[in-house]
Amino acid sequence: MTLQTATIAAALTAAFSVHALPASAADLDLTQPRDALAAMRKINCSTIDGKPLIYHWTGNVWSRVEGEPDRLLFKVEGMNIRQCGTVQDPVRGQGFRLVSRELMLYLDPVTGQRIDTWKNPWTGAEVSVAHVANDPVNQRPMFERDAQGRPFVAPFRIQGDRVFMPAEIPLFYPNPMAGDYQDYVGNQYHAMEIFDFAADRRTLINSRTDTANAVLSWIRIAPWMPFMKMGSRPGLMVFNAMSQPVEGIDALPQVLRDAVATDYPAYASPPPLDDARPNATSWTVARAGIDAERRANPQPARSSGH
Repeated sequence: MTLQTATIAAALTAAFSVHALPASAADLDLTQPRDALAAMRKINCSTIDGKPLIYHWTGNVWSRVEGEPDRLLFKVEGMNIRQCGTVQDPVRGQGFRLVSRELMLYLDPVTGQRIDTWKNPWTGAEVSVAHVANDPVNQRPMFERDAQGRPFVAPFRIQGDRVFMPAEIPLFYPNPMAGDYQDYVGNQYHAMEIFDFAADRRTLINSRTDTANAVLSWIRIAPWMPFMKMGSRPGLMVFNAMSQPVEGIDALPQVLRDAVATDYPAYASPPPLDDARPNATSWTVARAGIDAERRANPQPARSSGH
């Protein structure tokens, strides 16, 4: 999930409707900023500081090229391991910060096995697969009030026994792999992430539960991944996956457990709560990998044209 969580936190504060709920001593009151923020925290992680939570997802990745049928390129298995910690601000009041790492493996669409090389059906080239391994993927702190003192509004729609929290995150920013002239020639990174959470109403508002055990639908519409070496070929990728929390690493599918054990041991736990590193994305990680490969295996300079 190359779930862009630093951006999501801000986007989710848009006002959705919140209906009054029957109250009890143990219920969160979603009309109150601190309780609404606690409910938001329960969907994202745990109200217990430092308690890890793992979201696991399974899904498919399709191509979308004008003039040809869509192709199922990969299946995916992914995980995000996270924890939250309480923070305080003299103006904004109590809040929380989420820190996480995310791992997503590309699988053969027929066998479901992890693939580390892939034959590009458009170019015929055999390429090395760069699985998603983004560390860290942290959120900015969220508080019960904003910098102007306005109260946090619960971004939920409640219908019957379920609570819904949709968010569309349009992404358009300088592409980390496209150079310094994007304002002149284009090539900005342009994608959209769609996150649709759903949770049981009673679990969410019950203050005795530390997490909402929410389910998540994730859709990503994005350019070709760098490892595919598609150059300027037109087209997009469509990721579609469903996610929910699981009870630890041992509850993940075997392919993910093996990957954590052998290749990604840091993903057995979340980053520390005071993690101050800049966030990683699939593209910044790809750039670092390509730069390292070029340093190790320098190629002759290309001749320039007129």
